[in-house]
Amino acid sequence: MGALVGVIAELRAHCPWMGALTHESLVEYLLEEAYEVAETIETGGGDAELKAELGDVLLQVVLHARLAQEHNAFTFDDVARGLTAKMIRRNPHVFRADGSLQDSFPATVEDIVRTWDAVKRSEQVLHSGVPHSGPLGGVPGALPALARAQKLLDRAERAGFPAFTEPVDIPSSEEDLGDLLFAIAAAARAQGLDAERALRGVNRRFQEGPPPPSSA
Repeated sequence: MGALVGVIAELRAHCPWMGALTHESLVEYLLEEAYEVAETIETGGGDAELKAELGDVLLQVVLHARLAQEHNAFTFDDVARGLTAKMIRRNPHVFRADGSLQDSFPATVEDIVRTWDAVKRSEQVLHSGVPHSGPLGGVPGALPALARAQKLLDRAERAGFPAFTEPVDIPSSEEDLGDLLFAIAAAARAQGLDAERALRGVNRRFQEGPPPPSSA
């Protein structure tokens, strides 16, 4: 990692293209590289291809850290230390507060998820100084509408909100489901409707006004 960080520092200093990069201009590359990792995994691209794609994602992290270091904000080491501390803090079923291993690991998956969410909420209060914006807060608005809908529904389920969507007949395979979603997008387009924008609207309404938690 030290060699990689050093190479990026030299490129920032001597390559005009690298030197002109900003956090803002790198956003599209970060998203693109993340999607390429997903595509490699989903299409069975193999270990060599996955290794290369993960390297491209790592490059984005190193570049952002280098940009921050140039402004005396933080370094790549700071990013790594912060992540290590967060993993220890959010997983008390595995680690003690000092980072040593617990003597036993009896937690259930449900316990782990509850603890993770609780620690995450406390971190957000600590960093922002304001309470967490509800159980559905923190889901990135920049996510594609369908991915964001699934994330919101997952958060709602974990928070105990009942499902209040109308029952729909769904195909039993992801391939058939994909065909159905594609057909919906095509039909919407034929009627002059924007399926992505329509779902974004539903997501906003869902996030702003979920029903009260179930008493069951």
